[in-house]
Amino acid sequence: MNKPEFIEHPWERRGIVSPGLPILPHGVERHPVPGGGSRAIPVFRGDEISVVDKEGLQQGELVFFAPDRTSDATMLGAIGKGRPTATIETLANSSRSGAKVLKALSASGFSIEAGDAIGVFSEGSKPGDTTNFTAECDGLLICAAPGKPMSPEKQNAPTELVLYIRRADPKQAKGVLGPPEPLADPLQDLNIQPGNATAYEVKKGQYIQILDVKGRECSDFQAFSLRALDDGLEREIDPTTTRSLMGSLYPNPGIFSKYWSVDHEPLVEIVQDTCGRHDTFGLACTARYYEDLGYPGHINCSDNMNADLAKFNVRPRGGWPAINFFFNTMLDDTNAIGMDDPWSRPGDYVLLRALSDLVCLSTACPCDVDPANGWNPTDIQVRTYKATEDFKRSVGYRKSAEADVEETKKTAFHDCFARHTEDFVEYNGYWLANTFPKLGSIAEYWAVREKAAVMDLSPLRKYEVTGPDAEELMQACVTRNVKKISVGQVSYTAMCYEHGGMIDDGTIYRLGDNNFRWIGGNDTSGLWLKEQAVERGLNAWVRPSTDQLHNIAVQGRHSKDILRKIFWTPPTQPSVEELPWFRMTIARIGDYAGTAVVISRTGYSGELGYEIFCHPKDAVEVFDAVWDAGQEYGIAPLGLAALDMMRIEAGLIFAGSEFDDTTDPFEAGIGFTVPLKTKEDDFIGRAALEERKAHPHRKLVGFEIEGGTVPSPGDCVRVGKAQVGEITSAVKSPVLGKVIALGRVVTTHAGVGTEIEIGQLDGQQKRLKARVVKFPHFDPGKDRVKGNYD
Repeated sequence: MNKPEFIEHPWERRGIVSPGLPILPHGVERHPVPGGGSRAIPVFRGDEISVVDKEGLQQGELVFFAPDRTSDATMLGAIGKGRPTATIETLANSSRSGAKVLKALSASGFSIEAGDAIGVFSEGSKPGDTTNFTAECDGLLICAAPGKPMSPEKQNAPTELVLYIRRADPKQAKGVLGPPEPLADPLQDLNIQPGNATAYEVKKGQYIQILDVKGRECSDFQAFSLRALDDGLEREIDPTTTRSLMGSLYPNPGIFSKYWSVDHEPLVEIVQDTCGRHDTFGLACTARYYEDLGYPGHINCSDNMNADLAKFNVRPRGGWPAINFFFNTMLDDTNAIGMDDPWSRPGDYVLLRALSDLVCLSTACPCDVDPANGWNPTDIQVRTYKATEDFKRSVGYRKSAEADVEETKKTAFHDCFARHTEDFVEYNGYWLANTFPKLGSIAEYWAVREKAAVMDLSPLRKYEVTGPDAEELMQACVTRNVKKISVGQVSYTAMCYEHGGMIDDGTIYRLGDNNFRWIGGNDTSGLWLKEQAVERGLNAWVRPSTDQLHNIAVQGRHSKDILRKIFWTPPTQPSVEELPWFRMTIARIGDYAGTAVVISRTGYSGELGYEIFCHPKDAVEVFDAVWDAGQEYGIAPLGLAALDMMRIEAGLIFAGSEFDDTTDPFEAGIGFTVPLKTKEDDFIGRAALEERKAHPHRKLVGFEIEGGTVPSPGDCVRVGKAQVGEITSAVKSPVLGKVIALGRVVTTHAGVGTEIEIGQLDGQQKRLKARVVKFPHFDPGKDRVKGNYD
């Protein structure tokens, strides 16, 4: 089915498709309305308005106000239903989007109580359903996607609506010609046209936003210590010092975020980055670069920088080292430097904070003779903001190449774990605790092995799959036989493409005959389910619920003892004591009137363990109950670093390590999730998997490694000079006292006992002796997972 003409589509020209550069028809704006949130948009007479139910089953409400402060649905050619109850409730839920709408209403003098509501979408709306209106006068349009917090045993997560506005006068279309709205009231707002450079002063603590207005445009940045300049010294960002002090080639938001001068003075730090791909240590383009290409006299950034820095008495240079924001540098196998189109999309930006009084300089690169700016130089916007602004650290995350960028989020349990650590790392769009310095990763590890520990797993992606054809959809999309999954059962499975390569691994929770919850590691799997439901014409809905269900894992031999002290279950549900492996129960804290949770006997540690799912609003209560009850058993917090040790020992696979979309479940070591003999129904990838199983080429195996050196993922596995595989994960096992690894090798050399060598440096000059062993390395019978301890 073709998309409606107002929907954005990827940029395409002569066979080149760029999903990261979505194009809207001329004069059309796109405004996402978050589930449980709202949006206020000025509209003008003749504007065409389309509201799209992106996921399905999401009702909406519109309210339109004319300049004279009246509200009448007929102004949009619709029949109103009176007081906008759903919008009023949505604005009262303290959401960020609601605060913006209330501000817009207040500024305009409109009273939402006087609004005439228009209802959009019925209870059975399908993904992509659209309702259209035309504005008969100027005014302010409020669009709400109402929804209350989802109880963990329910599946009614509020989801996104998308508002498209085709302007009657295309010149009024927002964002077509200029940059997006500022993050706050700017102190300076500078537009730099391609082929120009601008120097500007920034005080310590102030913020600097460098924004790629139209996408695919590079911007060189330098910052000088103003104090040093006043002393007659030029002390700018130094690439070598920065790399050495940070231990990171490309500083980014988080721990490794600062840029330094040669005097070890920190000059700026990165606070937010929505692009994630830059070059830090190259030169701004120079006259010599263009001369050597045959373009003498071509305008270049270094000369432009010299010209504008002259007013600060900075000496000219032939080429300026700089942070090359949005520049896509690549190194090939011979370490030759190359480039390609930038990754940046329209509106991508980097937000910096000044760590000293600075003279800064930014450019809009004029290069039009190579891919550096996508062959089409455009403008850069620079804004500075007050030091008192509260900008959170964020690494831009996108669910897909064409999706809107999202800020890095704190999970609902974040502040609970922040009581014990400041070491958080970005993981799939969220901040997760990496280590707890008061304990250390080894102590965290032993807490799970000997006592109990609690970990935040909220970034796992949750999708609600419902409807009469839900089982048929799941049966087609995963390798397990869904027909054999009982209500209340949890099943671990793989999800594959037609060629047999894995999309994701994850768990299916069966909540009812036609009700499933998919929990995976990435959004690609959820988007795939939704795509398949639409393509197959199934009467099934796939809606994201990650932000409605946050979860902690309680792992270790005392996990059952802790949970049974806390949770009450009704007679129709198994108690924590009774809960079998890979089963779930619906429970409450304390008694029948307590906070609702879903508990599953699952985990990722190789030990007895459980996962507790709750609505984010209840997270602190849930954590505190677990933490208090666990004190008797010496409960500890658990971070990602320690978890990685345990999952490797237990032979548990991880996306990007043991599998990707070129790896099938057999090669990933989870062939048991593909019951080709007992699952008679066809499913996506079946034919390819039958062929791959019959003629395997690679196999995941375990290694024991001599010498105490831990290899790195990607290190080659060799027999003699021939490479026969690669390491996927490795660790020095605390409980086994030896270095172990997982790796993928050709079947010829996959037999237990095979002597191999792991190549380092160039793969030939340094070798680690190892041999193939059975895995899991620890507790191969999974007795501890089943609660059977010595």
